Order: sequence, then C-alpha cells, then structure tokens
Amino acid sequence: MECSLTARDRVGLQDFVLLDAYTSETAFLDNLRKRFHENLIYTYIGTLLVSVNPYKELGIYTKKQMDVYMGVNFFELPPHIFALADNVYRTMISETNNHFILISGESGAGKTEASKKILQFYAVSCPSTRLLDNVRDRLLLSNPVLEAFGNAKTLKNDNSSRFGKYMDIQFDHRGAAVGGHILSYLLEKSRVVHQNHGERNFHVFYQLVEGGEDDLLRWLGLQRSCQNYRCLVKGDCAKVTSINDKNDWKTVRKALSIIEFSESDIEHLFAIIASVLHLGNVQFDANIRGYASLSNSNELHWLSKLLGIQTHVLQEGLTHRKIEAKAEEVLSPFTTEHAIYARDALAKAIYGRTFNWLVNKINESLANKDSSRKTVIGLLDIYGFEVFHVNSFEQFCINYCNEKLQQLFIQLTLKSEQEEYEMEGIEWEPVPYFNNKIICDLVEEKHRGIISVLDEECLRPGEATDLTFLEKLEETLNGHPHFVTHKLADQKTRKTLERGDFRLLHYAGEVTYSVKGFLDKNNDLLYRNIKDVMRQSQNNIIKLCFPKTEPDTKRRPETVATQFKSSLAGLTDILMSKEPWYVRCVKPNSGKQPGRFDDVMVRHQVKYLGLMEHLRVRRAGFAYRRRYEVFLQRYKPLCPDTWPNWKGTAAEGVQRLVKHLGYKPDEYKMGRTKIFIRHPRTLFATEDAFDVCKHQLGTANKTPARLLTFFLILEIKLIETCWRGLMARKEKEKRAWAVKVIKKFIKGFMTRNQPACMDNSEYLAFVRQNYLTRLKDNLPKSILQRNAWLTAPPIMQEVQRSVTKHLGTSQILFRGRKENYPFSVARPFADTRISKKDHPLSYSVPVIKYDRNGFRPRFRQLIFTQVAAYLVEEGKVKQRMEFSSLRGVSVSNLSDNFLILHIACDDVKQKGDLVLQCDYLFEALTRLSVVTNNKNLVKIVQGSVRFDIQPGREGFVDFKSGSESMVYRAKNGHLMVVKKSTVHRT
Repeated sequence: MECSLTARDRVGLQDFVLLDAYTSETAFLDNLRKRFHENLIYTYIGTLLVSVNPYKELGIYTKKQMDVYMGVNFFELPPHIFALADNVYRTMISETNNHFILISGESGAGKTEASKKILQFYAVSCPSTRLLDNVRDRLLLSNPVLEAFGNAKTLKNDNSSRFGKYMDIQFDHRGAAVGGHILSYLLEKSRVVHQNHGERNFHVFYQLVEGGEDDLLRWLGLQRSCQNYRCLVKGDCAKVTSINDKNDWKTVRKALSIIEFSESDIEHLFAIIASVLHLGNVQFDANIRGYASLSNSNELHWLSKLLGIQTHVLQEGLTHRKIEAKAEEVLSPFTTEHAIYARDALAKAIYGRTFNWLVNKINESLANKDSSRKTVIGLLDIYGFEVFHVNSFEQFCINYCNEKLQQLFIQLTLKSEQEEYEMEGIEWEPVPYFNNKIICDLVEEKHRGIISVLDEECLRPGEATDLTFLEKLEETLNGHPHFVTHKLADQKTRKTLERGDFRLLHYAGEVTYSVKGFLDKNNDLLYRNIKDVMRQSQNNIIKLCFPKTEPDTKRRPETVATQFKSSLAGLTDILMSKEPWYVRCVKPNSGKQPGRFDDVMVRHQVKYLGLMEHLRVRRAGFAYRRRYEVFLQRYKPLCPDTWPNWKGTAAEGVQRLVKHLGYKPDEYKMGRTKIFIRHPRTLFATEDAFDVCKHQLGTANKTPARLLTFFLILEIKLIETCWRGLMARKEKEKRAWAVKVIKKFIKGFMTRNQPACMDNSEYLAFVRQNYLTRLKDNLPKSILQRNAWLTAPPIMQEVQRSVTKHLGTSQILFRGRKENYPFSVARPFADTRISKKDHPLSYSVPVIKYDRNGFRPRFRQLIFTQVAAYLVEEGKVKQRMEFSSLRGVSVSNLSDNFLILHIACDDVKQKGDLVLQCDYLFEALTRLSVVTNNKNLVKIVQGSVRFDIQPGREGFVDFKSGSESMVYRAKNGHLMVVKKSTVHRT
C-alpha cells in the first residue's frame, strides 16, 4: 500500500481499498481498465489479488522478478502474484500454520497459469538440495501430465481444466518443499464420448495421435490422423492453431519419466488411451431379430490386444447383459441403442478410473516419507462459473461448486475482518452482502434440494426420464424465488425457456439448464457383466481400476451428484482448517484479444467474483490500517515531537503525530496495536505532506548526503523495529507454549490412571513413546520370552500381553508352514476391522465368501464373539456357527488368502462348510485360535481341500502356484485358486 500511495496518479490505485468511491462499480472498473491498458494486470484489495488475463507475454515472470519479490514487505512493491506467493510462504514459516490460496474465475481467465506461476516461484525460492530438487521437479511436472489427461479445448478456453484440483505443498521446518498431495474433483467424463461443436476431447488423445512415435502407433494400432477416430472429431475441431500437440506430447512423455512412472506403467497407460479411441470406433448393426451385432471386427481385435481380454469375452460384454432369474444368470441381448449406451459407459468408466489411478500414482511420487510435522500451502485451482449456449449436468455441478466457494469466501472474509476489529477493540460495523445460502440450499437441501430430487428419480422404480425429473422439480420447488421453468414462468419469461429447461438465479446471474441427459450422467451406470469382463484384463492398470475385490452388490452406487456434494463438503472442511488467501482471475474479453477490455463482461465477473462485497467488507469503514511502529517510522518526520527520535511508546508517538497533523476524531481510530484511518483522502494528504517533507529535508541542507542519511535512518529504524517486534513475539509465543505444555504435562500425570481423555492423552502418548524408545535397545531374543520383556507402564501392559499372545500364537500356527507368513509379521494386528461402536465385544474382518454352488463371490463381514462366528451382510446375519460345531479350518501352504471353515452338520437342510477369502488371514485365524483356545484348529494342506456343500455332497478347492494370481471355476467343477508365488526358490 505504501507503494500504491506514491504511484496512485500515474497508473491508478494499486489497492482498491484506497478507492474513495469504494461502493461504485463504475469507479472500480475505471481503475481496473486504466491499469490493464498500461499492462498492469495485478491489483490488490487488501491482500486479495485481482488478476486480469492479458492474452500476451509481458515478461514479468523471470527469475530476476522472482528475486525482486523474495522476502519483501507485501505492500512495498507493485502488486504481483509473486508478492502474494512470497507473503503466504513467509507467514507460514513465521507462524508455523497452514494456508491455502483459492484461485477462482471463469474459464479462460488464467487460473491454471496463476497456479503454475505460484508453483514456479516456490520451486525457485525454497531451499534446495538434490532430494528437494527431485520433489520440486515432480511438483512442477505433475502439471503438464494432469493438463494432458484432464484439460481440453472448450468454446471459452483452449486449455480449460475439466476437473477440479486441490494440491497441498508440504514444507519442513526450514521452509523446504518436501512433498505434495493432489485431490481431484468431478472429471468431465462425458467429454470422452461427446464434444460440443468447436470443442475437443481431452488433450492426451490428440497428443498421442499427432506426436506419438511411429513404432508406438503401430504397436497401438493407431493411424496418424485424428479424423480416423469418431470420439476426436465430434466437435469438428481436431486441429487448433494455438495448440502444438507434438511438442506437448514430448513434454508429457518426459514428465512421466521424471515423476517415476515405470516403462511398464507408461506402456499400459498408452494402451488404455488407444483402447478408448478404438472403442469409440466400435459400431453396431441390428441383426434379423433386431438385436445388436458388431460390424467392425478390426477394432475388436485391437481392443482385445491392448486390454488383454479375449475377443469373444469382449464381444459378449458389448452386446449382451446378464440378468439374474431366480438362481440362474441369463444373457439378454442388447438392442443397438443399448449397445451404444453400454459402449459409451465403458469408455467413460475406463478413462475416469484411469485418471484416478494417474492422480494416485502422482501422489505416490510426491509423498513425503518423513513423518515429522509439516506445514502446508494448498492451491485450489477449480473450474470457474460456466454459462454456455446449452448448459447441462456438468455446468450445473460446476456452478454449484462455485456457489459453495462463494459462500465460503464471504464467511472467511467476514470472519477474518470481524476478528481483527474485535482484537483491536474497534467497533464492528455490519456490512450488507448477499448471502447465497438460499441458492446452496436450493441445490443441496435434503429431500427438497435439486440433487435429492434428481437422486430420487434416478433410483425410483418405473420409467423415470429427464422430463419426469423436471416435473418433480416443478412440484417440489414451485414458488422458489431462484428457480423457474417454462411451466412456472410468467408469460414474458416463458418465451425465453424451452419446455425441457429450468433456470436458476445464481449469485453470479441467471443460468438456464437443459435437463437432457441429467439422469444418465448422474447415474453413470456400468453394467455389472461389463465390469466382470474388465476384471479379466491383463493390463496392469485396468486390473487396479477394476479390482476383483470391488463390492459387486445389487445396491446402486452413490450417484455422481451426491459423490460430488460429499467431496465438496470434504473440501470445505480442508479449507476451513487453513488460513485463506485469494487470487481472483478476470477475463477481459471473450475473443482472447490482447489490449481489449470489454466493460460489460468484466462488470459481470466483478459482480459474481464478489469483488465489490469483498472491498466493502475490507473497508468496513476504514481504508487503511497499520501497526503503530510502521506508521510512526514512515511519517515521524512530519512532527517535531517525533523526529528524529521518539522516546515513548509507538502508540503514544502516533497519537502525538496525528494530533499535530490535525486529524479529526471521525477520521481515525486507535486500536490496541494499529491505527485505523477512515478515508483515503486523509491518507493521501499525509502522504503528500511526507513527499514535501522529504524534498525540504534534501534542499534545506544543499547536500544530498543529508537526504541519504535521512533515508538510511528510516530504513535502519524500520529494520530494527521489525526485528525487535519479531523477536519479542517469538519469545512471547515460546514462553506461552512452554507454560501450556508444562501445565498439560502435570494435568496428564495427575489423571494418568483415568481413561484416555483430552487431559491425559498427550501424557499417555509420551509414556508410550518413552517405553518404546527404551524397548528398542532392550528387545528379547524371542517374542515368546514373555519374562524377558521390559516392564511396561500400565497403559501399555494390555497391548504387550496382546502382542506376545497373538504374535506367539501366530508363529506357532504359521511360521515355516505358509509361504507369505514372513510378510504378515510387519502388519500390526488390529482389535477389529470394523467400528467398535457397532460391535463392542467382537472381532470382525471383511471377507469374500464363495457360494458353495457355482463359487460366486459375495462381500461379507466375519464376526467372532466368545461362543460363535457370524457371517453378516449389511447388518443381516447370513449364517451362525457355534465354535463347538467347528471341526477345523483348512488353509493352503501357498501365499493365497483362502480359508475353509469345516462345520459339523448332520441335517440335510443345514448349510455346509464355508469357503472364504480374507486379506487379514493370519490375524483372523490367530484371533480364532485364541478365542476358541484351540492351537490345533488350523490345518495347512498342499494341493487340494475337500469340503462339504451339504451332508452327502462334497466340493473341492484346488491350490497351485502360477505366474499370475487368479480365482476361477475349473472345468472339473472345482474352485481353482492360482497364486503368484512370493518365495523365490533356487
């Protein structure tokens, strides 16, 4: 702001807080326009940064510019994104707390570029070592990879993010970037199979076709022309002059290697991208009976090769659906319409799940292995408010997201301002603002909100359609001031609405949505038998994306809108726990033209970005607030009593200074640590007097030396004051922290024998850590030597008994007898694998139960009590087995996780033995042996296990080693379990 005071006449105001007519949109726009035409694209509103996209290179992001802004007071230099990044970083280091930067604006306003500039600044400004350089490179190169797979050309932006991204950058105590983590939100999967005219699919498809090496394309069965692939030309915009797909391909290819993707991962990843292109070219004809049949076997051949799935299995999955009829499964053929729907659903599912895999893989590469406390700076680059000619489900979700962020923005801004006023003892003057809670509730309210009505229509039986959804909305929301449809509108409004439209009055203005496709996109259903087909894939990434352990229940999964609503709630919780900073990006015109400032378009964005409201809140009656030390240091030459040295307190000096300057009582307020000045004109008059004073000091002595001395004194005093203030604050904080820790330690000691609570939790944690530290150097030679263990404190005794008891039992049962036992030792046993509040006296573990007839997998919970075991599905007991009737448990000697519970049953009506698969096999069987007090319960066998289907009928489970792990029903009717060996024999 100090810099803004001196530059105000030449290039407008650098801080809108100094705008005298701060309630005038016109004055706001005039200032923004004036600066834009001088290539000054950044302006502050306090610490909020307004950024206007210049659509040209300005040369303001060089290494030299970064050096200029490093470690400089926020208001000393002209506004810049580097200034904001540096201030956030230094505040985080000095206060050791977490921060986030919210980057918002509509598509094409420059959000993604702003995020990149902040990352680049941290890459240069943070401490550097070889290890840290690796982290820095991965953080930077995660951007082009995520852009390739998650960005696309839209009507408004050639590089539009079609997903939301939140990235945490983790810093250690020295301020070095040591890791990161990315969360992604709502990838626009529908773009994989459909693009509006003038838009493209995701960048990576075009990069692969245009830039991929000849050998790679041959191996993938692709031709070097986007025109050959239906899912790349639906927008009639495959070639874009502003996008160089060949160069971008090289960047992405290099980035994947540096982020530590293996060659195998990269090979399988490209195979998936190519398979989506081939899948888009799969066409169907209607046979004589009107059912779908494949018309191009060549595409099926390449799909089979790239996904590693047999051709006939793929063909059946794309043309038939499995229907359960009583105890049987029947194949029902698709019509061509259903086949096309299934094909597109599969393409979207493959791409969407692969994108999630990609984000997780990048997170593995960015993961920080050091468990010591870290501070973080979060970067939220999320889709801006969108209004197209036709707005669908995606725009509805995106605009709902912006409503939530606007609500959070106002809450946090009001909260921080009000807290400062209260802390300084200044009376808070309520600020009028539009509370958009009414719109958020319209979308997300339980039972009445649009999402609830949409979910209801998606899940109800009968012929639900997009139009029945619209009718239900009209019935539920009739009379709501922010909702209107053709049916509910007055005669004038009705002319602007189609019969399949509804219109919402958002905080940013009206948006009309077409309900066409809402139900399909919200359901996002994938036929279960197509999932089964994908689980047979030999492509390693597809195996992870369609896991065999994925619950395959008949219950529908959560809808897309509900998942998105939940993820937004999680994001809000993340942001509320951190200190906020804001970058508001503005798009100056719709044609991406340098130098053109469209007043109408910018005015609309100023409104929906909440800039005027933020300015009103920031002002709240006062244009300027500064700590007494800073204000006195700058302006003390204006008063004979304070120049050159003031002996009293800074507050008294400021009081003497403003009295000498003739400030009227209504022009300022004295807070506890700061002066608050109401009007910019008061501050400008003070600044003008300061300029005159500097000139007089220089000319009165006829020597530049005196002037130089004056400025040196100012600078030295400022540095001394800031340093003393910083040291005093740190010392005060250190003492307060020490007193707090000692009090808590004493309280913890006094309550150490009570159940764990807030008062003793940290003390008990200290006791545990202390014991484990001593134990590290005094471990017994064998875990079974119970008397050789150090005496544990009371809080650890039960754990010690449990460890020696259970690990000892586990060793007796399995050591040297089952291949994968050594790998289980490092995994601690848990008391239970479900919530204790659900079954306080039970051990429970998730299992997959295989039907005795047909071996169909079912997801279940296995629960042990003191007298019986229970097999449970969603709270319903499916089978009870008293331990007295348990004849034994069979497991193989291989590294699989199968167990067969043999149950004595004489009645033909009784259920037979249980065939189960359990990821926590050693833990579960150790618990079972302990609870039944039977160390001989478990039998380890080789080759095959016989089990009773029911009295008089038997079945078999065969076990063998193989190159890949598989579970299937063999031709002889046995269940075949093939497990990749974990032991290398010579």
